[in-house]
Amino acid sequence: MKTVLTALSAAVLLAACGTKENTAPPPAPQAITDHSVGHYCTMNLSEHNGPKAQIFLNGKPDKPVWFSTIKQMFGYTKLPEEPKGIHIIYVTDMGKVTDWSKPNADNAWIDAKKAYYVIDTDFIGGMGAEDALPFADKGQAEQFAQMQGGKVVSFDEMPEEYIFK
Repeated sequence: MKTVLTALSAAVLLAACGTKENTAPPPAPQAITDHSVGHYCTMNLSEHNGPKAQIFLNGKPDKPVWFSTIKQMFGYTKLPEEPKGIHIIYVTDMGKVTDWSKPNADNAWIDAKKAYYVIDTDFIGGMGAEDALPFADKGQAEQFAQMQGGKVVSFDEMPEEYIFK
C-alpha cells in the first residue's frame, strides 16, 4: 500500500509540474527582417505578401518561430509533433495594414488569440494559396467578409478542415 501511495503522490507532483503556467510577461512582437525565415518553408518572410505569424515558445523570449501564412501557424498549434509550450502568438492585423502587397512594412502585430479571422475568401497569401486574414477589430473583419465573401471566426473557432485543406 505504501508503494502505491508513493507512486500516486509522484504522479500527482509530475502532473502539476507539466501544467505550470508561464507567468513571465510575454515578449514583444519582433519586426520582420532579412533573418526572419518561415518555419515550414524556410523562405525569407519579407519576400512574401499576406499576413504573417510569430510564435514565442516558453523559455525562448528572443527567438520567435516564424510563419509565412496564418494557416501554417494554426497547423503548428494543432500538429501533435510540434512543441506545445507556447507563450504567445502574434499575427498581422490586416485592419492596420496600408499596403496589402507589403503588409510586413507596417508591423501591425496583435495577439492571435484575440484576433478575428476571415476565412473562405479568394485572398491568396504568401505561399500562393488561400489564407486566413486576421483583424483586431471584429467590425473590420465582418465588413471585409461582407464585401469580399467569406466568414469570420475567432481563434478557438478556426475549423481544422480549413487549416488542413
